Parts: sequence; structure tokens; C-alpha cells
Amino acid sequence: MSSAPTRDTGTQEPPDYRQVQSSAEFARLRRSHRSFAFPLTLAFILWYLVYVLLSSYAGGFMGTRVLGHLNVAFVLGIAQFATTFLIAWWYSRHAAARLDPKAEAIRARLEGAVTLEKDGA
Repeated sequence: MSSAPTRDTGTQEPPDYRQVQSSAEFARLRRSHRSFAFPLTLAFILWYLVYVLLSSYAGGFMGTRVLGHLNVAFVLGIAQFATTFLIAWWYSRHAAARLDPKAEAIRARLEGAVTLEKDGA
């Protein structure tokens, strides 16, 4: 037998997600996400395409030795991995500082509205 508390979901209305989606608060959250994610994604795709194009059409340059047996292609290939991890870390910090507080405020408002509706009924 489980003694875990159960939630009575039969009497409460779900939040009006369309109203939330059209709110100015949600628009600010979406704009904050897009203004960070889209330019960074575009920059990374361009950086990756430059690497692929150099590998395909600039074999002499990519084969240039940098240090010992390491060539430009290897260094740029490793830089692709480093860039990926750097972007993930940077986005994580951005989300924690800018996106999560806005999303939490929206969620708290929604949960507060649902609780008020439930208490008022």
C-alpha cells in the first residue's frame, strides 16, 4: 500500500496556455531565448561549413603542419569539439541567468492561478 498523497485533478481547470503564449511576459522569454540561440546557432553552422569547405577545397592549407605531426585540419577539428562544449556551457549559463527566472515566474503565476481557482471553487 502506498501512503503517498494524491492530487485531486478532477475539479480544477487546466491553465489557458494560449493566453500565456500570447502574453507579453512569454514574448519576452521567447525573445530572450531566440536572441541568444539563433545567432549562436547560425555562427556555429557557418564555422562548421567553413571547416568542411576548407577540408574539401583547401587540402594544402589543411595539411600544413602546425606542431610535429599535428596539422591545421586536426587543430580545427579539435576546435569544433571545443566550440561545441563552449556553446553548451555558455547557453547553460545564459538559461540559468536569463531564461529560467522568467520561465519560473510564468510557471508560478500559472500554478497560482490554478490554486486560486481550486480554492475559490
